[in-house]
Amino acid sequence: MAEQDMISALAPRLAEKIRDRLIAGELKPGQRLSEAALSADFAVSRNSLREAFRLLTKEGLLRHEPNRGMFVATPSMASILDIYRVRRMIECQALAGAYPHHPAVARMRRAVEAAKVARDAEHWGSVGSQNMVFHAGIVELADSERLNAFYAQIAAELRLSFGLLADPELLHAPYVDLNAAILDHLEAGRTQEAADLLEAYLTQSERTVLAAFSRIG
Repeated sequence: MAEQDMISALAPRLAEKIRDRLIAGELKPGQRLSEAALSADFAVSRNSLREAFRLLTKEGLLRHEPNRGMFVATPSMASILDIYRVRRMIECQALAGAYPHHPAVARMRRAVEAAKVARDAEHWGSVGSQNMVFHAGIVELADSERLNAFYAQIAAELRLSFGLLADPELLHAPYVDLNAAILDHLEAGRTQEAADLLEAYLTQSERTVLAAFSRIG
């Protein structure tokens, strides 16, 4: 296989690994990325890494600054509004039509319990990561691989918007019990009630993130 073909084949997998770091909150808005460090971490060439950077830049997750390098993108107000619009369309619909014994429900339950443990220990980054797992589980209820893949990009942008808040407790603490309440409705077969609760939840979360964005500058 030619070198360029190898780079093209490897780049999407590298992009996925970097996207996973964004979703996990390991990379923050505005953070400069080190080619040398990431090449060493992933044991890949810089050419392969640059191709992954190109893919993520097209997704709006990274940005390139001439003579300065590659940076993690900072979400705009328009992108935040669009993220939450998409979340309402995907997540609320997935919940409303969900099967209460879907395999994803067990993963959602584990995420809720892990978030409670992390909240008690005031490990807010871990609470945030478990929240991302919970909401990915909601999308999995729709049984669509295309939606799952699309939501991974949305989740990365979402985690970046969370990074705008200086107080992670303010962002994450109220939603642990709300996630638990949504899950209780789902497990009891009250799927429309779960969807209605999620819609109100997303409105509250959106306002919190937008308020944080308005304080930037």
